Amino acid sequence: MSAADFQASPTAHVQEMTSLPRRAFGHELVFTDNSRKRKLQLALKRLFDISISFGALVALSPLFLVVAILIKTDSPGPVFFSQVRWGRYGKKINIFKFRSMRNDLGDKTGVKQTVENDPRITRIGAFLRRTNIDELPQLFNVLRGDMSLIGPRCHAVGMLASGMLFEELVPEYHQRHIMRPGLSGLAQIRGWRGPTTRRGEARARIMCDLYYVSNYSFMLDMQILLATLRSEIGRGTGF
Repeated sequence: MSAADFQASPTAHVQEMTSLPRRAFGHELVFTDNSRKRKLQLALKRLFDISISFGALVALSPLFLVVAILIKTDSPGPVFFSQVRWGRYGKKINIFKFRSMRNDLGDKTGVKQTVENDPRITRIGAFLRRTNIDELPQLFNVLRGDMSLIGPRCHAVGMLASGMLFEELVPEYHQRHIMRPGLSGLAQIRGWRGPTTRRGEARARIMCDLYYVSNYSFMLDMQILLATLRSEIGRGTGF
């Protein structure tokens, strides 16, 4: 089933996960497929991540410099913002973003979600979030292997959905950590991003992630990447 097929059936059955288990923070993580074909596709995915992230960082270095100057001019504080989030196999990783909030009001934990007209967001930060430029430093995370270009959304540890921890709301939540988190993913291109105020919406996001890790293919990654370029670059939905 392709990403387009999933749009018509967002609660599609997640295939039974078998094979070698791993455990992280008390949760069993299992591979959907341990075949040679899947291993080759994952190797191709990593090679693609390295080549694209390195090339993008080189090409975007002038933009990084301009953004850094604008951030320092707009408000006191560092250029980059780091936060602890869930990585592959439940490992905790530090992700990087351009700082878009006031340094004295920013939430290092990520538990407090951003809302519309959030007073913590700076003037340049509003532009960076609207255009998704604030996410670009995560290319460093992709290059060093913490993240992938495509994968489940990289959630903050302790992130809440409608007042509940995601792992309490969806018991299978940590199955999404079988794969590296991504800059973009199936949930994003289906429109599931931004604050989670309804439990049904939160479950739909996780179902997208579970479908992705259960049915991964390099071709699915390319479909999601192309959909991301069409729908989000230059007109992001962050605020």
